[in-house]
Amino acid sequence: VQLQASGGGLVQAGDSLRLACAASGRTFSRYVMGWFRQAPGKEREIVAASWSGTATYYADSVKGRFTISRDNAKNTVSLQMNSLKPEDTAVYYCAAGKQFTIRVGDYDYWGQGTQVTVSS
Repeated sequence: VQLQASGGGLVQAGDSLRLACAASGRTFSRYVMGWFRQAPGKEREIVAASWSGTATYYADSVKGRFTISRDNAKNTVSLQMNSLKPEDTAVYYCAAGKQFTIRVGDYDYWGQGTQVTVSS
């Protein structure tokens, strides 16, 4: 599986941004898709994850503000980010794995990352 993330940018606090991740391969629907982020000097952390059905996970820090969605027919997963805060500033990565997990190490495939910068 190859992943290509896009949609990052520089926004102001309170603004919205939508990240997209396009995946190759014919078995996309079988994978758990996750969005992670890594801020300078910090460890990579999960933001949200989506199983093929309706199961989703959100980090507490983004609940109510971010929404993960996937289109299995188009092999895409998106992250709608609303009410952005300066602390959301990070490089965001999409990832694919075979387990519904929040652990970074359990994801097998990673996109290249896209920078999100939120100014105050």
